[in-house]
Amino acid sequence: MPAIDFKVIKQDGTTAARLGSLTTPHGTIATPIFMPVGTQATVKAMTPEELREVGAQIILANTYHLYIRPGHELVGRLGGLHEFMHWPGPILTDSGGFQVFSLGELRKITEDGVRFQSHLDGSYHFISPENAMAIQEALGGDIIMCFDECPPYPSEYAYVEKSLGLTTRWARRCKESHARTDQALFGIVQGGMHRELRERSAAELMEIGFDGYALGGLSVGEEKELMYEVMGYCAPVLPVDQPRYVMGIGAPEDLIEGIHAGFDMFDCVMPTRNARNGMLFTSFGRVNIKGAAYAEDRSPLDPECGCYVCKNYSRAYLRHLYRSGEILASRLNTWHNLHYYLNLMTQAREAIGAGRFGEFRKEFYAKRFSL
Repeated sequence: MPAIDFKVIKQDGTTAARLGSLTTPHGTIATPIFMPVGTQATVKAMTPEELREVGAQIILANTYHLYIRPGHELVGRLGGLHEFMHWPGPILTDSGGFQVFSLGELRKITEDGVRFQSHLDGSYHFISPENAMAIQEALGGDIIMCFDECPPYPSEYAYVEKSLGLTTRWARRCKESHARTDQALFGIVQGGMHRELRERSAAELMEIGFDGYALGGLSVGEEKELMYEVMGYCAPVLPVDQPRYVMGIGAPEDLIEGIHAGFDMFDCVMPTRNARNGMLFTSFGRVNIKGAAYAEDRSPLDPECGCYVCKNYSRAYLRHLYRSGEILASRLNTWHNLHYYLNLMTQAREAIGAGRFGEFRKEFYAKRFSL
């Protein structure tokens, strides 16, 4: 039996957007869905109970960071991530590939894997596809990811093509070494911004066979239009009856365009990181709560938002907390941003269910540019 079960419930009438249901060992997820990022087994500033309250169905944890600290073997001995972090719902762990490759001069790529230095203490480590599977199996996520190479942008065509070959070979090794039958394994489509390489990557991964397919190597500095173009031609070549995941994209408009293209799952640190920096998301666009214009503003952050923060606190108070360096600022800002993202997904699902996602998308942009 497969570790997950995915069903497309409804296809939108005029777009590629689709409503789905993804069942995992720790619960069923309604898609499309945004996954809050819990890098080090915590979504910063939020308890698991609060995550449930803002609508989180599944969260993401980071293999690289948990391997470095406290160590995957320790997490495994303590019952895996679900027990360790007191999160009963589904968890997806990334392979750590993006974090390792972002270390730049601190890492060396070979056919066998990647040798790198810890960003914490400079100690040397090595991760191969087999290691990546062992680490993620110990962490115990419901969905785990193949170890891949994420080429920088821009890169020469020859480099991206060579990198793609390595990613495919590593994916095969991940599939061969993956032992836990209660974990789904997703392949990661690479190929830079080159359509023929992306389509080749998808075809090679589907020949190996995975439980789902992710699009990696986006939101690495490319223009928005190029990102949307890549999503637009990649979705149709991926299996219709399996989940499709775009990794690491996170502006609200990126999610809307990803859903429009036919993708089901998304993650990004943007809502939580921006919250800690005082940048908040609303139905009418972004608000920099640090601004002097909010010093005496008694209105809620977003009058159309029903979250705990918007029901109880003014823009003036949120600005005061942030400028005072209060811990509560990070907590309230994060609460609101995650509620906004997850409510946006709820609204998108409802629109798809009603066969009007195209209209919903137009309304989304009209509202943001109305002021």
